[in-house]
Amino acid sequence: MKIVSVDFQREFSADGGLCYRPRPCIPFMKDILFPFVRERGYRVAEVVSDYRLPRQGGGFQACVPGTWGYESEVPADVKDARVWVKAFSSPVWVREHGGDPGGEPGLPYPDHRGFSEWLKATVGAPDEGAEVILIGLTVDGCVLSALQELRYMGYRVRVLAEAVDTYSGDPGEKNFLLEKVIPYWGQPIAWGQLNP
Repeated sequence: MKIVSVDFQREFSADGGLCYRPRPCIPFMKDILFPFVRERGYRVAEVVSDYRLPRQGGGFQACVPGTWGYESEVPADVKDARVWVKAFSSPVWVREHGGDPGGEPGLPYPDHRGFSEWLKATVGAPDEGAEVILIGLTVDGCVLSALQELRYMGYRVRVLAEAVDTYSGDPGEKNFLLEKVIPYWGQPIAWGQLNP
C-alpha cells in the first residue's frame, strides 16, 4: 500500500487559512491516520500546491511558498522528502520555480513525464501492482484530479473516505462524490477496511 497526500497545507487545513473550512478529515488525519502511518512504518508521498499568480485564467493567489499557508501539515517524519509541487488542480500542471519562495513563478504548463517519474520514484511504477491510497483536500477538486491522472497512468487507486472532504466540508456532497463520482476512476475505501 502506498499513500499519496494532496494539498494538506495550512491554507486548506488550518484555521486562518484562505481556503480553510472546518472539515472532519483534518482531525482524522492528524490524530488517527498519521499516528497509524508512523506506527506501521509507511511513508506518505506528498503533492502540494503553489497557487501564485500569474496563472492562466487569473484567479486568486494562495499557498504562496515561504508563507504559513504554504506549509504542509503532513508530519516530516512520515513524509517522503521528494514533494511534488503543482500549479493547478491537476498534478501534471507545474511551473518554473514552483515551491521556490525566492523564484519568480512562471506560467503553469503540463509536465506528464515529470509527474510520472515522481510517481515511479515515490510509489513505484503502475505495473508493480501497489495499491495507491489517496488522502487530502479537496475530494471535489485536487484529490479528484489526482485520482483521474493516476488512473489514466495505470495505477490502482483507492480514496480513503475519512481522509478527504469537499471544499465546503458538507458531508452530503462528500458522500455523493464517494458513491457516484469517484468509482469512475477508483474506489472509496473506509478506515475500517484499511485498518481492520
